[in-house]
Amino acid sequence: ELGLLVGVISIEDFSSSSLLGVRAAYHINEDFFIEATYGQAEAGETSFEVLSGGAPFLTDDERDYSFYNVSFGYNLNGETFFTDNLVFNSATYFTLGAGSTEFGGDERFTVSLGAGYRLFVTDYLALHFTLRDHLFNSELIGEEKTTHNIEYGFSATFFF
Repeated sequence: ELGLLVGVISIEDFSSSSLLGVRAAYHINEDFFIEATYGQAEAGETSFEVLSGGAPFLTDDERDYSFYNVSFGYNLNGETFFTDNLVFNSATYFTLGAGSTEFGGDERFTVSLGAGYRLFVTDYLALHFTLRDHLFNSELIGEEKTTHNIEYGFSATFFF
């Protein structure tokens, strides 16, 4: 399964940004799959930058946010009924993964937790709606803390 990802990522302390990425998945069987995802975004301004009148906290290059992860997923397969005669196969799924995030001039180990909904439009085309949290330790704003970077995504994938 290969596809493109678009969405919004809320980068903790740096507002929300548009997200573009790619995803690939290998389905081991009906219930389990392995997924690799890569995404890019550009971080917005912190509240300090907004309130101070534009004192930059990061350079333009440091605002680039990119991640990759490999996740293990579990499907809850089902069907979606739009009408009595219009029925599509679907799945609600959960993922747990690990990878890396590059942000603020540093690369950090990242754990990702996610959930999604997959609607099979045809035998080879699926639409995904996903929610994923990218967790990593950061000390950009001062002391070290675990940041939660929430991704809301939509993707179209092709099975082959």
